[in-house]
Amino acid sequence: MELTFWGAAQQVTGSMHLLDVNGFKILIDCGLDYEKESTNKDNENFPFDPQHIDLVILTHAHIDHSGNLPTLVRLGYEGQILSTPPTADLTNLLLTDSVNIFLSKHNGRKNGKRRGKPTTPPLYLQKHVVETMERFVTISFHRKFKINGSIELEFIPVGHILGAAAVVLTIDDQGIKKTIGFTGDVGRKNYPVLQDPEPLPPLDYLVSESTYGGRFHSNQQTLEQKLTEVITDTCVKSPGRLIIPAFSIGRTQSLVFTLNKLFTSGLVPPVKVFVDSPLANNATTVYRKYPELLSEDSREFYRARGDEFTFDNLEYIQNMQESREVANYLEPCIIISSAGMLEGGRIQDHLFYNIQNYYCTILFIGYCAKGTLGHRLLRGDSIVHMRDRELSVFASIKQTDLLSGHADHKGLMEVINGQPSSLKKVFLVHGDIESQQALAAALETEGRTVYIPEKGEYYTI
Repeated sequence: MELTFWGAAQQVTGSMHLLDVNGFKILIDCGLDYEKESTNKDNENFPFDPQHIDLVILTHAHIDHSGNLPTLVRLGYEGQILSTPPTADLTNLLLTDSVNIFLSKHNGRKNGKRRGKPTTPPLYLQKHVVETMERFVTISFHRKFKINGSIELEFIPVGHILGAAAVVLTIDDQGIKKTIGFTGDVGRKNYPVLQDPEPLPPLDYLVSESTYGGRFHSNQQTLEQKLTEVITDTCVKSPGRLIIPAFSIGRTQSLVFTLNKLFTSGLVPPVKVFVDSPLANNATTVYRKYPELLSEDSREFYRARGDEFTFDNLEYIQNMQESREVANYLEPCIIISSAGMLEGGRIQDHLFYNIQNYYCTILFIGYCAKGTLGHRLLRGDSIVHMRDRELSVFASIKQTDLLSGHADHKGLMEVINGQPSSLKKVFLVHGDIESQQALAAALETEGRTVYIPEKGEYYTI
């Protein structure tokens, strides 16, 4: 049995691992690599023949795990794609959104306006997304599924986003039982809306994410306290507007639920809230579809007060006309919009009209990669370039990691140290090299055998 690391090796994006069990080839995740100088050409040049892959297993819907599936199908993959039911629903939304982004770039458009000549051809089209979704077979959490006579699969909940799962494979390798787990992305405990990550069963080998290795989430305030503070300063004491860039799936739903609790409990006076993201609106519908997979806090709120994702002063924006009208809303308000790093999406419209507003606060609730507009604002740039204009930054820029969807160093250590001493090896993926080295060092002091693979490295199990 051979495990090859074809993605998210010493970097975060592009998750893709190939497990060869006596000639039966299983691909765990097939994500887009959008770091460094990666291009569409890089993403479609698979290091293996897609026609030779027998099965794909998807841990969760995020594009760095699912986003290259239509390319795999376009280039000849004919097998099934196994995931949990919510992951299939959310993947459909995200892949369709990716097509729209590809087409916008190809047509030389940005935010609906032509910005130059046509550029890179789309990596895939909507017809390829449809073909991809037809290959999905969904499996519930904790339901043991026989892949073939020698391989059994089980999905274990890990938080992060709705439907996210660790993959546990039990394999009869020529009469020897072996177990290998892939964490996917591990969520944090007590996260709004989602259930806590569950412990993994005893394993022989574990492939673990390491995004927050060596880093710890802040714990001096609760999320409710932080939001109360920012809303009070921006929208109650001042006639301002609070703009929150938020990823459409996961962060937006958790943020809306937390705001619902704040307003219904009277901790802050009612303030108009706009959610301006078609993808977020559709994703919220998916969250409503699976109430049994939401947190007990969320379900208790629903039993006592009704829909977690609706309240009197909340408005979901449906179209561009309504989005433009938000700019003319003169009362204090909160605007939640995507994308979280300010690279495209309707958030750029709101930013363009408010970046020079002294009464505006921009609250970042997620990570912003280097080179993005969000990163430039967070590092303190006083002037930003938008739509062929140089704009002075007069808005207040704030940040919190209380809505980060990843387990921190402590959380990752708990997941891995939940394994018995019989765990033979831990492979660290999905993290920059500094984070991986920090997590590896901590694990090794506790007697764990840890390896940080490079892209293309294989290991015989």
